[in-house]
Amino acid sequence: MLNVFDSKASKALLGLAIFLIAGFQYLFWFGEGGYHDHQKLAQKIQQQTEINTDLKERNRVLAAEVYDLKNGIEAIEEHARLDLGLIKPHETFVQMSTIGTHYKPIYIDPNSKVDLRTNEDDTGASSVNEP
Repeated sequence: MLNVFDSKASKALLGLAIFLIAGFQYLFWFGEGGYHDHQKLAQKIQQQTEINTDLKERNRVLAAEVYDLKNGIEAIEEHARLDLGLIKPHETFVQMSTIGTHYKPIYIDPNSKVDLRTNEDDTGASSVNEP
């Protein structure tokens, strides 16, 4: 069997076959549309699928809200109360603040003439006071 590759033509054919196989392997792994490009596209498809799932859920919630607003008085009243701040007669509106305790309010003297660009009054002193 070893004497099959003794001729120059058969050695050339063997070299050509090895070269073609190596070339095709290179194209499979690194060429345009090859394995690495396929993996990148599969990852992008997975990310887009997750985004689409989130958007479908958001659309479902919005569609339910639209349905409620078209068909229910309670939804309209809830929207008017929460988003527009409307209250019924003889009701007391209470708003809870979500500002943390680390917040320090800034007091501005309403009688001073403040230049808002420099935050200084006519004498050059800062008119913003912290408690």
